Amino acid sequence: MVQADTQREYYYGTGKRKTAIARVRIYPSQKEPSLINGKPIDEVFPWIVWQVTLQEPFKVTGTEGKFRIVAKVEGGGVSAQSQAIRHGISRALVIYDESLKPPLRHQGLLTRDARVKESKKYGLKRARRAPQYTKR
Repeated sequence: MVQADTQREYYYGTGKRKTAIARVRIYPSQKEPSLINGKPIDEVFPWIVWQVTLQEPFKVTGTEGKFRIVAKVEGGGVSAQSQAIRHGISRALVIYDESLKPPLRHQGLLTRDARVKESKKYGLKRARRAPQYTKR
């Protein structure tokens, strides 16, 4: 079994979802509040669903309350940003302790969700929506 690397000050992971990119650091302490773009989590993500999304990697690995999150996130919408941070947290936890990789992998938290919006095609109104047909 691989021991957790406890000598580092923080553990880093980059997470992505759609066009959102999150640069996440997790610090092994709970003394200070977690910050997203320099603001508290509940201020950036007011909906509880987004907050639960952020805590999912900790819940899966049983490391709730052991880490402080500091993240910079840009691009995308609020939901995509929360999922990008979740992806970054998962990657940082694997750097912290390699034995956490199987439960994170089983829950699909290490896999980058590659679904993005399909680009618009010429002659169409959207990616696949054709102009309305009129008979007369």
